[in-house]
Amino acid sequence: MGARFSLESTLTCPECGAVKTETMPTDACQYFYDCTGCGVVLRPKPGDCCVFCSYGTVPCPPVQLEGREACCGRRRESLSLTAAER
Repeated sequence: MGARFSLESTLTCPECGAVKTETMPTDACQYFYDCTGCGVVLRPKPGDCCVFCSYGTVPCPPVQLEGREACCGRRRESLSLTAAER
């Protein structure tokens, strides 16, 4: 059985404080996120690979599995899940 990781993370806007739980993609980095509160476009902080690593309660799946040196744009093969693992 493969490693477990969370696909949901709660993003908090640094501008207005709006909070929203979103499902993270497993096949790409999410570089941009439109805040549902104020409309500002969130981008990853320097050194982070995606908005979930910067503003989320849970980092992206590759970082959960392999640590901060991983990146959602580089390690897609480790995220393959069978239906039973989801």
